[in-house]
Amino acid sequence: MKKLVLLALVSAMFSAPLQADVKSDDVKTGAPERYTVQKGDTLWGIASRYLNDAWRWPEIWQANQQVRNPHLIFPGDSLLLCHIEQRSVVAIDTGGGCEQVLANLSNSASISGGSGSNSLSPQIRVEDLDLAIPAISLKDIRSYLTDSRVFGADDFTKAPYVLSAGSKRVLAGQGDTVYLRGKDFKLGESLGVYRKGLRYDDPETKEYLGFEGEDVASGRIVALQGDIASFEIARSTQEVRIGDRVFATEARAVTPIFYPSNPENVKAGRIIRIMGSLVNGGLNSVIVLNRGDRDGVKQGNTFALYQRGAVVTDRVKEELIRLPSERAGLAMVFRTFDKVSYAIVLRASTAISVGDEIRPPVSGD
Repeated sequence: MKKLVLLALVSAMFSAPLQADVKSDDVKTGAPERYTVQKGDTLWGIASRYLNDAWRWPEIWQANQQVRNPHLIFPGDSLLLCHIEQRSVVAIDTGGGCEQVLANLSNSASISGGSGSNSLSPQIRVEDLDLAIPAISLKDIRSYLTDSRVFGADDFTKAPYVLSAGSKRVLAGQGDTVYLRGKDFKLGESLGVYRKGLRYDDPETKEYLGFEGEDVASGRIVALQGDIASFEIARSTQEVRIGDRVFATEARAVTPIFYPSNPENVKAGRIIRIMGSLVNGGLNSVIVLNRGDRDGVKQGNTFALYQRGAVVTDRVKEELIRLPSERAGLAMVFRTFDKVSYAIVLRASTAISVGDEIRPPVSGD
């Protein structure tokens, strides 16, 4: 979606007072009274300037409901830190300073209360969504949003497959046509080609969680004959091989909007993989968690990371003891699957390792 129309809606659309309920002690000492948004900023980075707990950034944008979607700000916007009735808000300066912010909040509260004493005219603003400041750096996760997938064992067994590369070849690439075998193909259908990758097992229960599907290629069906389809490769990350499996392309829009939240009723878990690393990860690393949709994990859930304590020998009692885990960072989930999820590390005080623990964050995380 290239264009986004943002409206400040009238009373029927409001269900609660629009207040940014941030206590003064939640705001960092020395937070700037005014900040001009720069190209390359992220909501996480901006919130880190203002809040002690930056993952709670939605709480400081709520004063902007009358201007635009409060989770979308743009380069050049001037942000004001206003202290109103023992709470703090960060609002976009529309020219009237903090007095205008207070007036906007008062109008919003009156509208939501249904008194009818104040009214707001709908305001329409058309913006190029690509210009919006993202919640987090999309360059670090874009490929994981669009191409990477996690499959169950049955998914691969039942999926259509590459039958032949033609002309007695066993490999093919971008621009080539290969032949698929399977059921229910549709002419013109877009498909992705995947290869079985790393297997995921739960480190605690030993349950088989699935495996990473290596993104190989994508293309479309150009001809059909029975259960054989001619498949034209439009994009490839590696050579397509006989036996690779094909799946319907997921229609996933890359959005800069993430709504960080504290996971509800999600049990503590573990990191089971650090993408692109065999050993450790750090800031902006993409990690795989052993919790997914079935566990109640949602996009935007934020987890505190804990470096698992080492196992030492108690020489007095002659037994092995695991030391307490120590806080190591913070991560936010940006994509979920049935039994696992992907998250990006937003903060790291030490190296992040496979086997480290994840827990719902508490104050100070």
